[in-house]
Amino acid sequence: MLAHVDVNSAYASFERIFRPDLATVPLVVLSNNDGMVVAASRDAKAMGLDLGEPWFKIRPYAQRLGVIAVSSNYELYGSMSAKVMQVLSRYTADLDIYSIDEAFLTVPPHIVREPGAMQTWAREIKDTLAKLVGVPVCVGVANTRTTAKLANKWAKKAAPFDGVCVWPDIATEDRHQLMARLPVSELWGIASRLEKRLNAIGVRSIAHLAAADPTIVRKNTSVVTMRTALEVRGVPCIDAEPNHDGKKQQLIVSRSFGEKITTVAEMRQVLSIYAQRAATRLVRHGQVAKLLTAFASVSPFDNSDRAESGGGRRSLFPQTVARLPTPTADPVQLTKAAHALLPHLSDGVRYAKAGMMLTDLRKADEHQTLDMFRHAHEEHHIADLMARIQRKTGHDTLGLGYAGLRPGPKWQMKREMLTKRATTHWDELVTVRA
Repeated sequence: MLAHVDVNSAYASFERIFRPDLATVPLVVLSNNDGMVVAASRDAKAMGLDLGEPWFKIRPYAQRLGVIAVSSNYELYGSMSAKVMQVLSRYTADLDIYSIDEAFLTVPPHIVREPGAMQTWAREIKDTLAKLVGVPVCVGVANTRTTAKLANKWAKKAAPFDGVCVWPDIATEDRHQLMARLPVSELWGIASRLEKRLNAIGVRSIAHLAAADPTIVRKNTSVVTMRTALEVRGVPCIDAEPNHDGKKQQLIVSRSFGEKITTVAEMRQVLSIYAQRAATRLVRHGQVAKLLTAFASVSPFDNSDRAESGGGRRSLFPQTVARLPTPTADPVQLTKAAHALLPHLSDGVRYAKAGMMLTDLRKADEHQTLDMFRHAHEEHHIADLMARIQRKTGHDTLGLGYAGLRPGPKWQMKREMLTKRATTHWDELVTVRA
């Protein structure tokens, strides 16, 4: 048996932990540069504030309704997510963290065997997270991942469950009626395009999918959809995804700019900063990279860029790929490789975004580079030194070359409505008043 635990309106719930004044007001969380709505509380969604809507477009309407908007506070969300997962780990020997706000837990065998114990166990998880972390969650328990997610959704939408739904405890007839009412798109992993393909073979509801011939489902869709069909029948066939020993397969550093960048000189600083951030992240994960791809782009909504550049795609969406001489996490080598993009840029173009992707990642200790191929400054472990200093004092306190220029860049991401990062910054600790 598996339990699926999901934090309700996660970003909004994390914001409310240290802001009790936000607990009773509709709340939306904005994307990078406060551009669009990426998360909303349940009451804000009920007002029709859809995710993906540009904030400048809906702001007058939202403010008239008393909606509060905050900037994305990713450090807070990551910290609170870690606390949620730490609490969940107390309840199982097998915790599969699926995303920042959800996880699957294997129900302990003695809980499964004892009548009524799964309901008690699941409700204890819900109550403990509310008490120790301060977030509301829903829990769905079933014998497959797909039905556990479905049970969680039912627990969230049906008030009588009060946030906890143990699938085997529901009468068979009630389960069948629910699956007959719900469209197949309500299932995990089935989006609108796949729903249309299933509708074409007569599969419209979840009950239809459960009753369908798995071979026909596979023939008309894919083996993944066939597994989903088997799971809603109660046949477990979707396992946890392998974590590759916790090592990343690629590393991306990219942000949209708070202000457009129009000169190659400014972009040189951007690429220098990004390369050094990538270096510290490689060190943190104990990895090195062999391939670096650097890129930049204009806004797809800004037609003035095309006019200023003569409409040439080369300067609007430049990209370059650099194969490093040896696998490295050295910030100097990564910066040099990233600067290969500079000749492909043009002054006057209003670049809205830039970034780099590191691939062909390897463990830092899996090979030794011959001395003749090593750079002298790599012996001083600059990347490790920078990572340790920045971990203590912040990302903006130290930089090499163009990345260390002051004053800081104007193009950095705008977060004008940022709440306190109360769990990661000493100067932003919350004051509690009796």
